[in-house]
Amino acid sequence: MALETDLHPNALRQAFGRFPSGIAALCAEIDGAPQGIVASSFTVGVSMDPPLVMFAVQNTSRTWPVLRTARIGVSVLGTGHDGVCRQIASRDGDRFAGLSLHEAETGALFLDEAALWLETSVENEIPAGDHAVVLLRVHGYSTHDGAHEPLVFHGSAFRNLAVPAFA
Repeated sequence: MALETDLHPNALRQAFGRFPSGIAALCAEIDGAPQGIVASSFTVGVSMDPPLVMFAVQNTSRTWPVLRTARIGVSVLGTGHDGVCRQIASRDGDRFAGLSLHEAETGALFLDEAALWLETSVENEIPAGDHAVVLLRVHGYSTHDGAHEPLVFHGSAFRNLAVPAFA
């Protein structure tokens, strides 16, 4: 078996798309306005002591420099959030128009019907090529008692997890 050696970004994006991932919206209220980014590179369970999660952000992000100093609300997007994901990731218009948000006392913002909420702050940022890997310290969470299934990104498409049938 031969391995593909085409490592151009479009080829890699297609290859990396074979790995399913959850999608997280990272949001905060900054100077009276909601700010946020979405990340399909979000990973939980990096460390339990201290509690750390992580994601990768593009070096060209215009929002990350504004967001990085805030208390960040991480919303692991739920099955109905595919449009929300596109909206927050958009570079045009009001990215938060019509969204149902909850603001913590710290300014962290959370989206309704998310599979998981995590209140976080930046622990460390590590340069990683055209991205930075960001470690976030978890200060609190809500699972919503499992009421919302997560949205999954796989093969450049949003997908839902199949709910197993129990006999």
